[in-house]
Amino acid sequence: MTDTVAKGPIQRGRKYEQLLVGAREVFMADGFEGASVDEIARTAGVSKATMYKYFPDKRMLFSEVAQNECQRQASSALARIDRSAPPREVLGEVGRTFLSFITSKLGEQIFRICVAEADRFPDLGRRFYETGPAVMRDEMVAYFGEACARGELVVGDYELAADQFGELCKADLWTRLIFGVIKDVTVQDIDRVINSAVETFLARYGT
Repeated sequence: MTDTVAKGPIQRGRKYEQLLVGAREVFMADGFEGASVDEIARTAGVSKATMYKYFPDKRMLFSEVAQNECQRQASSALARIDRSAPPREVLGEVGRTFLSFITSKLGEQIFRICVAEADRFPDLGRRFYETGPAVMRDEMVAYFGEACARGELVVGDYELAADQFGELCKADLWTRLIFGVIKDVTVQDIDRVINSAVETFLARYGT
């Protein structure tokens, strides 16, 4: 059996979460191309027939796993952040969470799939953006408003500032990873980029 069958709607049921947990484990270990439907079904503890009942093809399953992972990452980051803390601490926490995810194997796969399938599945990238990056962007916009009200930052355009900070966090590491110049990143690499991103941002918007 191939990795793709006739397309149809994703089904919800008692095996849905079980499949997502198993698929996430396989996708994280093997990536999208390397993950086989047999291994996903085995890891999830279901038959391939059951898997295809819930997810008509592997791409739809990956999309669902990625969307859930984006939501999980965003929720986890927001739960950890104390928005009343000094800007250096808040920005550092946000930046490390963001860069750690987009340089992870799953984060890299999400980006590659969104680009590769942009023509055939134009809503794929939008779904990922709305469940992860857009949530973090909205929270950063709200945070900038609070920090400015406390006199900790001076920001005129909150949306632009949020986008600028995101780009600063991607500097160097993410681009080289996506183009295959480097194969992985370390915690030290992430700290170096984020520390610099925070200092650069505060040099522009700090009081």
